[in-house]
Amino acid sequence: MDIKESYAVVTGASQGLGKAFAENLAKKKINLILVSLPGQHLKELTRELEIHYHIKAHYYEVDLSVNENVMKLTAWLNESFDVHILINNAGLGGTKKFTEATSDYINTILQVNVTATSLITHQLLPNLLRQPKAYILNVSSMAAFSPIGFKTVYPASKTFIHSFSRGLHEELKGTNVFVSVVNPGAMKTNTDVCKRIEKQGFLGKLTLLNPDKVASRCIQQLFKKDSVIMVNPISWLVMKVLPIWIKLPLMTQAIKREIEA
Repeated sequence: MDIKESYAVVTGASQGLGKAFAENLAKKKINLILVSLPGQHLKELTRELEIHYHIKAHYYEVDLSVNENVMKLTAWLNESFDVHILINNAGLGGTKKFTEATSDYINTILQVNVTATSLITHQLLPNLLRQPKAYILNVSSMAAFSPIGFKTVYPASKTFIHSFSRGLHEELKGTNVFVSVVNPGAMKTNTDVCKRIEKQGFLGKLTLLNPDKVASRCIQQLFKKDSVIMVNPISWLVMKVLPIWIKLPLMTQAIKREIEA
């Protein structure tokens, strides 16, 4: 297989970390298939990367919270392309009192973060296994290491991603497919996000990261076959060292400040 004819699939590719992943891969002359929700200028980004980096790029606009859409996407990918990199970046956060959350709100987070990631990986795995070398990178979160009040569903979904990735990595040892997971903190994706995180106080500011630096580090470590990529060692250490009875109320209070501000 000529690597020039193979593709990297990036979900949640229109903005933030997903866009940074796309740009970093394009710089390495890796062809791209970008996946994102409709109405997020994905076509323009795809064309821009094609022209600027002289690669082949395609795009697919879809709502990944609908299982049928996920299956159509993966069928299209398998019929049309050789895929040697899969970056499951699409994910939904959410800060709310659980009593005020709607059933749709809860279901959408779980469908995108848990179900779509699992199904896309499952459906593309035979394609990845056919390639000489292939990589899967799943985007978890620092939130995977602690439950948090007012963010009840999101950390639980990211704990799933971390566990799923580690298990799959172990299962696929000895094959050509390498699986990695990254646990970034909050990122400077836009002014609103920065302001919101800063309202959380010290813990929020501690985990605020630059998406371009995170993407660059992730891709570098992925190709070095680092199975758990840490991009913020200070916050990782804090999360690991602090016992649950300290970090759970601390983080919950930080989020409470955010929603009350």
